[in-house]
Amino acid sequence: MNGITITDVRANPGDSAFLIDDGNTAVLYDSGFAFTGYEVVRSIKQKLGSRPLDYIFLTHSHYDHALGSAYALEYWPDAKVVASEYAARIFAKPTARAVMRELDRKFAACCGVGDYEDLIDNLRVDIAVNHGDVIKAGSMEFEVISLPGHTRCSVGYYCAAQKLLLGSETIGVYNGAGDVVPSYLVGYEMTLQSMDSLAKYDIEHILVPHFGLLSGLDARAYLAKARQRAVTTFETIAAMHARGATKAQITEWFKNEFYNEYIKEIYPVDAMELNTGIMINLITGEQL
Repeated sequence: MNGITITDVRANPGDSAFLIDDGNTAVLYDSGFAFTGYEVVRSIKQKLGSRPLDYIFLTHSHYDHALGSAYALEYWPDAKVVASEYAARIFAKPTARAVMRELDRKFAACCGVGDYEDLIDNLRVDIAVNHGDVIKAGSMEFEVISLPGHTRCSVGYYCAAQKLLLGSETIGVYNGAGDVVPSYLVGYEMTLQSMDSLAKYDIEHILVPHFGLLSGLDARAYLAKARQRAVTTFETIAAMHARGATKAQITEWFKNEFYNEYIKEIYPVDAMELNTGIMINLITGEQL
């Protein structure tokens, strides 16, 4: 893209952390886990050298996207953390931070990581945003887009000059091979509404959480496939439920359908089963 570079600074495939840089201003788009926080920082420092990190844009409040921000702030305390007002309220809750801490430690253990410095209570939001707000980051200007569905606090960021969307898991998790895993945890209809709201934007590039940049036909195919998979998954789970399938049987279908290859690298199996259970409850509940 003209005038900006996008660098994958993830330390673990399950992280979501990408650096967007116009040469003068640097933005970290999501920040990864807590247990990989300092490794992500090292990757950023390798890219920026002596230059500072200026902004941290968070898409939502989940631990694999947000916790690394506290570690980046240890090195760049003047960086401005941008997140939705809803996410800011979540970060302020000790109970929410406790859940994030537990999930992070559990996955760290799966990755062979034991004790590590805990900075989770240092989570903060400096610029709490709502739909339509604009953040100017050097030569880059981003419009905030509310994209609830994965969570209620989910947002994306759109740079019109670059025709670039910084995406959200509400759209879906890309599997690296043309398919998209649905991930609507708080609302199916609101997910479709969020997807449909993107039609007004001229999108040529999408930075996809947990994956990277898609451009041109690949970006458009991702958006189309995401909506198709959201609908067909809803219909399949609803039909299985109506036929009397158990939650375990539906979860097994979901795993067989989606949990393979690249998705296994970025999506811990316990997190996948937890989120699938939430989706099943949501879908079967919406059928009543």
